[in-house]
Amino acid sequence: MKVLLLYPEFPDTFWSFRHALPFIGKRSAYPPLGLLTVSALLPAHWKRKLVDLNVEKLRDKDLAWADVAFLSAMLVQGPSLAQVIARCRKAGLRTVVGGPVTSDDNPSYEGADHVVRGEAEEIIGELVSDLEAGKPRRRYEAAGKADMTRVPPPDLHLARWRRYSAMPVQYSRGCPFSCEFCDVIELFGRIPRTKTAHQILAEFEQLHSMGWRGSVFIVDDNFVGNKPAIKALLPRLEEWMRVHGDPFALFTQASINLAEDDELLSLMHAARFNKVFIGIETPSTECNRAAGKMQNVKADLLACVKRIQGHGMEVMGGFIVGFDQDPPEIFERQIAFIKEAAIPISMVGVLIALPNTRLWRRLSGEGRILRKSMGDNTAALLNFIPKMDPVTLLAGYRKVLASIYSPSEYFERAQAMIARLGSRPKPRLAFSDYLALFRSFVRQGIFARYRGAYWRFLGKTFFRTPRHIGLAVTLAIMGHHFFTLTRRLESGIPHRDATL
Repeated sequence: MKVLLLYPEFPDTFWSFRHALPFIGKRSAYPPLGLLTVSALLPAHWKRKLVDLNVEKLRDKDLAWADVAFLSAMLVQGPSLAQVIARCRKAGLRTVVGGPVTSDDNPSYEGADHVVRGEAEEIIGELVSDLEAGKPRRRYEAAGKADMTRVPPPDLHLARWRRYSAMPVQYSRGCPFSCEFCDVIELFGRIPRTKTAHQILAEFEQLHSMGWRGSVFIVDDNFVGNKPAIKALLPRLEEWMRVHGDPFALFTQASINLAEDDELLSLMHAARFNKVFIGIETPSTECNRAAGKMQNVKADLLACVKRIQGHGMEVMGGFIVGFDQDPPEIFERQIAFIKEAAIPISMVGVLIALPNTRLWRRLSGEGRILRKSMGDNTAALLNFIPKMDPVTLLAGYRKVLASIYSPSEYFERAQAMIARLGSRPKPRLAFSDYLALFRSFVRQGIFARYRGAYWRFLGKTFFRTPRHIGLAVTLAIMGHHFFTLTRRLESGIPHRDATL
């Protein structure tokens, strides 16, 4: 069979980096790892083609070539998913939809012929057999969780990899914690399942042989969920990187308890991890406790952030407003914490109730659910009735964004973070880096309204910590994305009648 792997387009969100990627000549952050892993699970005699709508257009001849289309999406890709399914249907092409979007009933995939729920490794054999026999069912649901030691390397060769800013690798699935608002534990469980070190090194070899040099995103929802396994893996990664001339810069996502383990921090630093995303959520102990985020309750959050930064890793932070326990001054407290922690890249969003989470079940029982969420917590669209007045909540959210993404405030945090960073390996520079530098100088240094703050930031970095001037330019480019999106969100935050 000929299978067309289709990845719908992401909207313009904080996570899209749409306004930063053109500086480095890229179109998307990374290719669709889920679809490329599914491709590797298909029979060898099947033909496959990937079309990622974030980096290329879907053509009529692509649809005409295929016998079946496989689509995967997250909630936030729902509108694009619905459009792609409609186009496939018009072309007479059978569609199979999976991914996080199918974890609950969602109108975005109503037009699909077949729906897959759960991890593909547990379903793919039956689905393939039914498709080849011409008798596929409407729905498929995985009975359990995949054995990660049997997951093959993704078919990354199908992707137009030069159009992405990073390449993805997955080591584990699952998280040991139980945050009320998080759907990771509902999708993948609370017992982290890991690949072997041999598997990960094989994927690194694949990337290296493709010619990839640069950022590699370890996409685990919590990379340190299984610390003994990680501590066994990291020395192998360090050795591989050293032997191959340190071709990659690694980044990942982790829980705050990473900061409690100096050995783990040192191992990650040695393996060339240079940044990590941490779900900090809120400086309010009461909110974290009520949400079940006990790892944050037990931690000195500011001290933890500084400790990670001191090991040479940038901290990117996730923050939430809209908890039932939020005090009236929560917005000022969020602003103050983000500033004191020196976290330039702070993803602040309004709490949303995702399907099949404890938060969704609790709010449903309380009669407070308004609608299903589209998965974008930065869109300022409430899908439940908050305890705080909704107009006050959204106005406070806008205040937080306007403050932290004021260019002067952003550059001040970036300067403070750079001053705290411990030693970092010298980065490998590519042509795209020099192109980004030139474009930044022109677009931000000459034409941007914030050009004065931009030059002051770069100048201070050059004279105080010249070894980090490349990082400073990168942060400036990232800032441009956040400045642009914040202005749009500020002008488009809905009023009361649009939220309740």
